[in-house]
Formats: sequence, structure tokens, C-alpha cells
Amino acid sequence: MNEDRFETHSVVNQPPAYAGRNLLVADPVLRTVLDAVVDGETEEALGRLGGFCGSHEAAELAALADQFPPRLRTHDAEGRRLGAVDFHPAYHALMRRSLEAGLHSSLHETGEAEAGRRHELRAAGLFLLAQLERGHLSAVSATSAALSALAADRALRRSWAPKVAERRFDHRFLPPDKKVGLTLGIATTEKQAGTDLAALTTRAEPDGDGFFRLVGHKWFVTAPMSDALVVLAQTAEGLSAFLVPRFLGDGSRNAIRIERLKTPLGLRGGAIAEIEFAGAGGFALGDPGEGVRVLDESERLLRFDAAVVSAAAMRAGLAEAVHHARHRVVAGSSLLDKPLMLRLFADMALDVAAATALVLRLAHAFDVRGENETENAFCRLMTPAVKYWIAKSAPMLLAEAMEALGGNASADEGALARLYRDAPMIGMACGSGNLLALDVLRHIAAAPDALDAVLADFRSDLGEHSLVSVDVLRAAAKACQEDIGSARILVEQLAMTAAAAALRRYLPRAIGDAFLFTRLGGQWRASYGMLDGRFDASGFVDYMFPAQ
Repeated sequence: MNEDRFETHSVVNQPPAYAGRNLLVADPVLRTVLDAVVDGETEEALGRLGGFCGSHEAAELAALADQFPPRLRTHDAEGRRLGAVDFHPAYHALMRRSLEAGLHSSLHETGEAEAGRRHELRAAGLFLLAQLERGHLSAVSATSAALSALAADRALRRSWAPKVAERRFDHRFLPPDKKVGLTLGIATTEKQAGTDLAALTTRAEPDGDGFFRLVGHKWFVTAPMSDALVVLAQTAEGLSAFLVPRFLGDGSRNAIRIERLKTPLGLRGGAIAEIEFAGAGGFALGDPGEGVRVLDESERLLRFDAAVVSAAAMRAGLAEAVHHARHRVVAGSSLLDKPLMLRLFADMALDVAAATALVLRLAHAFDVRGENETENAFCRLMTPAVKYWIAKSAPMLLAEAMEALGGNASADEGALARLYRDAPMIGMACGSGNLLALDVLRHIAAAPDALDAVLADFRSDLGEHSLVSVDVLRAAAKACQEDIGSARILVEQLAMTAAAAALRRYLPRAIGDAFLFTRLGGQWRASYGMLDGRFDASGFVDYMFPAQ
């Protein structure tokens, strides 16, 4: 009997799997922006990473890490408190790749090979891995940022940094001296105090010879299985920073209690925990009462990473949508050839290119800020603004990308659904939009000359005859000092002007001009797809997302 007669249908008019490409090779924008900082060795290393991140094997690891989130084991079989978090092997595989690439430590290395370009090269690696899976990167970013805080105490840095700098991931729940590599976390937020650090109630009491005992709780701790946490706690002198290890010097477990793991909307591959310190031992980082200062650079690095990860998510989401449209036939022709779809994608592609160029422009500022005051001003003023604009753009762009895929995008195990779920979680980390806007105002008030330097830098890239008036931005900044409620308008305009300048600096003139006309010189826009016939929509899409 011919059983084929019972087949209901054949699967046709569906795109092939997107995986199976090198994400570096497939991204002309990233390669063009990096052209000035890569050499043969670093390009080869990034190429290997791009090949892995775009592979079928990596796509499977990302799906598994999301589908099998971490699990908390509160006690062992005999009833002893354990507080261990178990992760799927796919998570460990992703962590190994990220640590082998040095994303957790390369900013703090001292070798000459990457001197003057560490931030740019690391940002490129982070951008590639963030297109694959974002949950595990919370632990990677936290480790990198926490290493900056260790600079406040030379002895602790000498003790911890060498093993953190090892490019090997060791997930075992053991004392540091029994492991080949270490990771770090940061714990600040409490139930009653998110951004209001003065309201933190965790307290630290001296217990002799620079050792403190911490009592209190933390509400939102990423990477709780890190080998040590950098913690803010109240002392008699004010808010102070501490390094709190998971194990004490005698090998016993420190009194860090993981009360529960949260069930987050996105970033499910990583762990987010509520923890309590029940007299946990810790070591002071920096002078008492200087906790906010100690963590200032850590916060800046976390915000920068969030911007890079958001930009990468935008790139990954639109790439999936363009791939789908190239292979989907509607009414006899490719969906990508339909005028409305083509202009929609071209409009979205401008923001993807702008976000990519902007985070790497900011990375350059980080790299050279020590020798250039303008770049130092750019780094301090623009980090919160860049994070603000890109993190706000990502969810909207990804929602539009999902709509282009239709029903395929609604599958929870699909890559685009994961990107969309992760996007608001990334945006909420390291400061809400309002806090970022207030930080921009604080930086301007503290150093008015810094704004002038940044605006002069914009003018240098944009030219005197661009549509952007730096005088208008300067006037808006002054107005915000009296009308704080308008700060978001200023911050968004600063970020988009910086993006336009970055596009002009790095990419073909037509792309920068299109961004300028449609974002800064046109009417207010509520959605994507507003390009008119003046622009080469097909050229934009084909340039940024070449057919494979």
C-alpha cells in the first residue's frame, strides 16, 4: 500500500536555517568599522569566533541553554545548606568560549599586543557572542566590571586577579585555590533600593584586621555562583564596597545564602538570584564610605556592555528577518522585493548600522581616554546616553523583525523570540532610562567643558553643513538644568547625533546621510518603514546583509 497518500502536505516556501555562516564575514559594517584596529592575528581570532557563533552547533547550544535554565539546590542529601546552582552543559560550553576569547578579563591585561585597542577588540568579540546567546554574558560582563573594582585594593587584586585572568572556565563549586579559573559578580540592588543607593540597608561590621561581617540581602544578583561578589554595604563611614568570597580562607563556605532563583522574562540561560548575607565574611575595597566611587568604573563598563549586547541583538534580529524575506515567496516574487518590506528593512538597517558604529566609536573612546581629554569626556558623557538610545531601540526593532517573520517568530524556542524576550531585560540592567538621563545631566553640570568638547567632536565628523546644530544641543542641555523633565529629549538627541557622527566617520556617506535626514532632519516618527524614494533601500539592505 502506498502510504504517501496519507501525507497531509510538504513543507515548502520556508527559508533554510539561518545558522551555518560566519558572523564576522557576514557583517560588512562590523568589519569596516574594525578595519583600523585589527591585524592578521586579531582578525583571525575574531574570524574563528564569528565562525563558531554562526554555526549550527552554537545555535543548538544557545537553544539548550535557554530551554533548560539553571536550577537551585538549597540543601544536600543530608540536610546541610548547599546553595549551589546547576547549569545545563550548554551554558558551560558557552562560558568556555567566552572566557577563551578573554571577554571577562582582556580589558585588564597588560601585554603590548592589544595595547590601545583592547576595548574595541573586546567589543567586537562581545558583539559576535551576543548575537548567539545573551544569558551567559551576564556573568562575563560582571567579571570584567568587578575586576575594575579590585583596583581599589592592591593586595586583593594580587590575590584574585591572576586566576580571574585565566582564560579557562571552571564551574566547580570549590574554594579558589582548588580551581583553575575564577569569575566575579556584583551585588548592589535591594528590595527597597534599586537606584537609590542611599536606601541600602545591608550593613558591614568590622571583625578585625580588615575583615568585615555582612548582614542583609540583595534582590537582583546575576551570576550568583561567582567565586566572589563585589558588594555595597553600609558602614559607620557610609556606603562602602567589599569583596565577599563564596569560600573563606579555611575552606569553609561563607554565609551567603541563595534564597531563590528568579524566573525572568529573558536571559534565561543565566541565573538571577535573591541572596542573603548571614554574617558573611568580606574584605574592604577602598576606603570606608567610598563604595560608590570604587564601583564607578564598574558601572560604566556594565553600561557599555549592555549597549554592545543590545546592538548585537538588533543586528541578529534583522539578519534573521532579511534571511527569511529573501527566501519567502509571496505572489510570485521574493518577500524582500516587495516595496513596503524592502523600505521597512532599509529603515531598520540604518539603526542597526548606527548602533554598531556607535558602540565601537565609544569603545575607541575608552581605549584612548587616558591620553586624550576629548575622548575621556566622550567616554564619561556618552556612555549613559549610548546605552539609553540603543537599549530603547532594540525592543521596538525586534518586534518589527518578528512581525516580518509572522507565525514563525512566535515559536518560543526560535532565535528571534529569544532575542525579543532578552531585549527589555538588557535595557533594565545597569540603570533605567530615567537614571541614565539624570546621569548625563550630572556629568554636564560637573564638567560643562566636557559637553563642549563632545559637541566639537560631533561637528568634526559631521561637517559644518550637516543638519545637526551643536548650538541647539548646547541650548537644550542648558534648558535641562531648569527643566529636568526634558532630559530624555536631550539624551536621545545626543545619542542619535553621536550615531550620525560615527556613521560619517566609518561607513559610506550615503548611509550616514540617510540616518541624518530621517532621524535628525525629518518629521517625528512613531515606527519603522518611513524611508521615501530618495534613498537606495535595496542598496542599504544588500550592503549590510549580503546574500549568503
